[in-house]
This record gives sequence, structure tokens and C-alpha cells, in this order.
Amino acid sequence: MWAAMAFAELGNADRAWELFALLNPVSHARDAAQAATYMVEPYVVAGDVYANAAHAGRGGWTWYTGSAGWMYQLVVEPLLGLRRSGNRLRVRPLLPKTWTTFEVSYRFGTSTFAITCREAAAGVAASVVVDGVESVGDTLPLVDDGNAHEVLINVAHRL
Repeated sequence: MWAAMAFAELGNADRAWELFALLNPVSHARDAAQAATYMVEPYVVAGDVYANAAHAGRGGWTWYTGSAGWMYQLVVEPLLGLRRSGNRLRVRPLLPKTWTTFEVSYRFGTSTFAITCREAAAGVAASVVVDGVESVGDTLPLVDDGNAHEVLINVAHRL
């Protein structure tokens, strides 16, 4: 988990998402043979995936809330790039090469923010647009007004 977070913080999206895929329980149960090897729930983060030849690929220590909490933090903050500070939400996603867009619903008090992040076309600057108005920088203001807000984030094109 820590290595994936470190690579994400360094901006190495490819390596961070590669390590996330290794940790993601779904990656260990894509078919019956993988599920039979993994031998634990494919919807729970395992604290361990064994490397010993006798149990290689088998998961252990499931329902280990520490691992699940860190996995959640890895996905939301460094990978999807959502970090709240007071009443501002900074958005700096690291999109994997296979993604051109993602959507997330973010709740702040009684308000909801329907956020769409998409890769900007080559040569187009990154931007954050909230309810049709461009925001300054890579943050958006969070308001607790009970309304639904539309957010469009154009992420700088990856070479």
C-alpha cells in the first residue's frame, strides 16, 4: 500500500495503478481458478497475500479494517486526487492510461457534487468548472447549500 502511495505522490501514475491492481481483491478473483487460489472474499481487502510456494496467491487476514482503510485512502486521495482542506476540494487525479474519464459523487454537508474528471485534449489546459463557472487553480469551493452541483475537471493530457 505504501509503495503505491509513494509512486502516486511522485506522479508516477503507471506504477501506482499497477501496484493498486496487485492489492485490489478483485484482481485475485477474475475467474474460478484465481478465486480458488485466493481462497478469501474478493470484496474484502486482505492483510496478506502469501508468497510461500505452498500457499502462493492465497489471501489472509481478511476483514482487517486497517488494510481496507488504507486502500480507501489510496484510491480517493493520491489516485483519484481528491483532497479536502476546509471548504475547498483539491482535484489532481492520476488517470491510468486506460482511462479517459471517471465520475464521482461527492457529498459536503447537505450538498452533492457530481464530479466528472476527463483527460483534456492535447494542448488544452487543465481546468475546473463548477456549475458552468471556471474555478481558479485545481480546487473547487465546497458550499453546504443543499443543492446539487455539476463539476467538470479537465486533466492535463498525459504524454
